[in-house]
Amino acid sequence: MKALLLALCFLGLAPAMATETRLAALQPESGQLTIESTTDLVIFEPIIRAFQQVRPGVTITYRELTTNELSAHIAAACDKREFVADLIVSSSIDQQLKLVNDGCARSPGPELGAVLPDWARWRDELFGLTFEPAVIVYNKAWFEGRKIPKSRFDLIDLLRDSDDFRARVGSYDIEASGVGYLFAFQDAIQASTWGRLVEGLGRNAAQLFCCTSEILDRVADGRLLVGYNVLGSYALSHIEDDPRLGIVLPNDYTLIMARAGFISRDATSPDLARAFLAFMLSERGREILSGEARLLSPIDGSALIAELAGDPDPQTLRPITLSPALLVGLDAAKRRIFLQQWRAALP
Repeated sequence: MKALLLALCFLGLAPAMATETRLAALQPESGQLTIESTTDLVIFEPIIRAFQQVRPGVTITYRELTTNELSAHIAAACDKREFVADLIVSSSIDQQLKLVNDGCARSPGPELGAVLPDWARWRDELFGLTFEPAVIVYNKAWFEGRKIPKSRFDLIDLLRDSDDFRARVGSYDIEASGVGYLFAFQDAIQASTWGRLVEGLGRNAAQLFCCTSEILDRVADGRLLVGYNVLGSYALSHIEDDPRLGIVLPNDYTLIMARAGFISRDATSPDLARAFLAFMLSERGREILSGEARLLSPIDGSALIAELAGDPDPQTLRPITLSPALLVGLDAAKRRIFLQQWRAALP
């Protein structure tokens, strides 16, 4: 079986920056499943390949977008009641919840999400599929013999007391990155350190990026010394091939995000979409999530995270609950004020 990487600019509803990959069926085709996702294919592909071993007649089209592109794309299709994908998976869970709340999803029945903890499912329509910490990453060579920031308090002190970090600390551009906005807004809710941290980032001319890989590459090669609020799943995968990168789960608290998926209301293959979700939540699916993909699972991720990233205090792990409370950060007025404060600190 060969994956045909197309990198197309789509017509009509499809966004210009989408990348499409077609993974052909292993046997004569008996069905087609289209997935639209924010997850890099290199991370998600082991799950797809394993699913095709179970369902060898299924051809899967995988369309990869940024969080904001995906949300806008699905919302436009939903408004027009047009099909673009059967299954939608995104790390920007607040945007996912809004799409479901706006009627863009269909329920596969209550049984599918029964294995998930309550915080990782909503209304039998939106399902948390992964267990991903927001971490601090650092350049190991530079920090050799120096104090590594183990918490936000440590990071604030570093940014205040040293000139070494000017233009050498990075994070997400929260206007361009949906998951970056989610983490930032949750930080503002969770603790009193947010204002001081943003001030420190601004004082040090922090570099902002849309995508996790850009931050990881720059921290690894030393262009950046620290990356803040980076998706731990991508970082854990990255360090397997690049020992220059170190990871910290902040010991004041560590946000946990469950990459969320739902079946499109306008899906043409809803049964295959349900089967794919069920496979991700199965024992075999969780083995792949925790192994090759390094995404972990809400079902057993808290136990496995200790093996992959040290031994954090379980009390410091704070999963972001899939609930209507996530919509607060997407309120137009609140979002505008929050971004104004962000721009004032990080012009």
